[in-house]
Amino acid sequence: MSENSKDELIEAQKQVIGILFEVIKRLQANSDLDEEYFSIVSDEKKSSHNQERLESILKERTENAKIVGRLLEQLEN
Repeated sequence: MSENSKDELIEAQKQVIGILFEVIKRLQANSDLDEEYFSIVSDEKKSSHNQERLESILKERTENAKIVGRLLEQLEN
C-alpha cells in the first residue's frame, strides 16, 4: 500500500470517527432533553415559562435529529 493510500485511509478513518462522535453527542443531547421534557410535563404547575421551554426542547430535538440524519448520510457516501 502506497504512502498516499495510507494517508487517505487514515484521513477517512478520522472523518468517520468525527462523524460518529457527533452523532453520539446529538443522540445523548436528545436523551437529556427527553428527561427534561418529561420532568416538565409531569410537573403539576403549568406556567408559560414551562410551555416555552417545552417548545424549545422540541425544536432542539428536531434540529438534532436532522443533523444526525445528515451525518449518517455522509457515512453512506
